[in-house]
Amino acid sequence: MKKVNVRLRPIVSRINMPTVLKTTILPGDSIESLFIATQVGEIFYVRNGGIGTFLDIRRRILKIGSTSGGYDERGLIGLAFHPKFHQNGLFYLHYSVAGTQGPVAFSESFKPNACDTSTLNLQWTQRDIKYDHIDTIEEWMLQSNGQPQRRRTLLNLRRPFLNHNGVNSLNFSPETGKLVLTTGDGGSAFDPFNLSQNMMEIAGKIIEIDVGMHTSMDNPSIVSRFDELPVPIQEMLTVMAKGVRNITGISFQRLNHTYIKYIGNVGQDLAESIFSFVQYKPIPVTQLIQASMMSSEPDQQGLINFGWRGWEGDLPTFVLRGCPANAGLNEKSMAYFDDALKTSVLRLQPLTSYYHEDSRPDKFRGTALTGVQAYSGNEIPDLMGSVVFTDLARKPLQPPVRGVLAYTRITADCKQSDYNMIETDYNFGSQSAYYVSLGSNLNQTRLYLGVYGSMKVADPNQGTVYEIVP
Repeated sequence: MKKVNVRLRPIVSRINMPTVLKTTILPGDSIESLFIATQVGEIFYVRNGGIGTFLDIRRRILKIGSTSGGYDERGLIGLAFHPKFHQNGLFYLHYSVAGTQGPVAFSESFKPNACDTSTLNLQWTQRDIKYDHIDTIEEWMLQSNGQPQRRRTLLNLRRPFLNHNGVNSLNFSPETGKLVLTTGDGGSAFDPFNLSQNMMEIAGKIIEIDVGMHTSMDNPSIVSRFDELPVPIQEMLTVMAKGVRNITGISFQRLNHTYIKYIGNVGQDLAESIFSFVQYKPIPVTQLIQASMMSSEPDQQGLINFGWRGWEGDLPTFVLRGCPANAGLNEKSMAYFDDALKTSVLRLQPLTSYYHEDSRPDKFRGTALTGVQAYSGNEIPDLMGSVVFTDLARKPLQPPVRGVLAYTRITADCKQSDYNMIETDYNFGSQSAYYVSLGSNLNQTRLYLGVYGSMKVADPNQGTVYEIVP
């Protein structure tokens, strides 16, 4: 695989953190518009070179950026347009709800310790009072007068920690027509409660929602487990995958009469990973609950398992500790031996991984995966049929910081694939450029990149959206 050279063409600048980039065709229109959702709650659209406000829900969103020195993973993190949005005006939002800030599940920093078994089997207790915030997934409609209006709430999710809530978390499957929700493992570090592998936990999963099923419930109860959901909501849901740490969206690429699904799973300390799969067998939530009531294991044949928390991509999950005799080295101790063993042959192997430490001259040292997008266009021939991905910032993190564009593709023998970088000619000057999001148009022939001048969502108006062009 060779390095590819592209240009970045600025589209919009001086906006807040651009978390979701998508296109759709507005009702009554004939061309695609680019929609930009910002983490603080604005949704803009770009059409014929002009920009307008589609929706502003900032007052509905929890105040973000007030903790952790301005860094935050809450806010507006999901936007998806119904496949028939052009006719029915339906779209869907995932955001952290204003006024729901809680005291957090526990406040101390967490690292598993193999010499202290209590750290390997923590339980999330007193969930009604020990949590960080509430996330909601809502259905909205663009009315005939051009004003969006909320129609119903699909889910209200109690989240234990500030981070790992999903990124670009809502996407419609062209294969099933269902809304696909990606939920992170709940946050902190190392998935302390092992929510990602527990089939009754909503955290750490990919969930399909049949939005065509209309329930009379408008505002369902706040939950963290599937068995806490009312039956009408349970009947709308199937579980597609587990073992998720934090996913940066799902991209579908048509292949003959089926679709390749691409998933990016954000790593802990060592590896960032892109997965691909075609076949899967989702499990209805009602079936999961029935098996639980009978104290039996549900049939998980065909369920996708990404392996977290035992595995971080293609590596067992390690805890890093500094070497006293050499500050440039780290000791790596396996975090969860039993978890790695249980999932060693059941997990899906990544299509490719890249690493936080890598001395190879043609690679880069990554920080955090921020976007994965299939490319089906021909304007950039070297990328045709590839999957493009972005990393927040290339190490070492010395100013001015720069994000990374790279790509990989499925090989004919279906083995793990290599990756290579995509070079840009854009001059950011002395300004840092964190690559925070990646998107495409409807037929995946155009790619869009969201860049921010800071890691802190509390630093306003430092965002620019670019189109990636030859």
